[in-house]
Amino acid sequence: MATEKYTPRLAEKYKKEVVPALMKKFSYKTVMQAPRLTKICLNRGVNGAVADKKLIDISIDELAMITGQKAVATMSKKDVSNFKLRKDMPIGVKVTLRGVNMYEFLDRLVSVSLPRVRDFKGISDKSFDGRGNYTLGVTEQIIFPEIDIDKVNKITGMDITFVTTANTNEEAFELLKELGMPFKNIKK
Repeated sequence: MATEKYTPRLAEKYKKEVVPALMKKFSYKTVMQAPRLTKICLNRGVNGAVADKKLIDISIDELAMITGQKAVATMSKKDVSNFKLRKDMPIGVKVTLRGVNMYEFLDRLVSVSLPRVRDFKGISDKSFDGRGNYTLGVTEQIIFPEIDIDKVNKITGMDITFVTTANTNEEAFELLKELGMPFKNIKK
């Protein structure tokens, strides 16, 4: 008995709705010219990790719960005596999502997590880097439903970077908007 391969809802939407919309707007000649999302990187600096090593383990567990993929510690690149920091000490946590995990995380972020932000009016359209990538700062990890608020010992944020194949900010903006990112209403 052959089993069907699972395709995330947003991956289907990308093929059926987003690509035709982008082709129409930017008049691409082939579907391969349409920009696509290649990866989502979550990055979190852990304040106080130099003094307390357990904070890194807690952050790794939290990011693993949020993304469904194991996180890795990021290490310091050099010694900074003022901060009591030595080279190769763990100071943060990161995860890179691709494929199914990437689309599933984006779906949960857009439909569940971002609406849970207090006084949410949409995300800024100013965080594009000029090369088609977008970075979103989240101030509290408790907006994710996977995190149990009672077990959180410290509220910290994280950066979420969306890496696309778009060449311009405008193409990346349209791609993310079509995928459901809730940008603020912009009046031009």
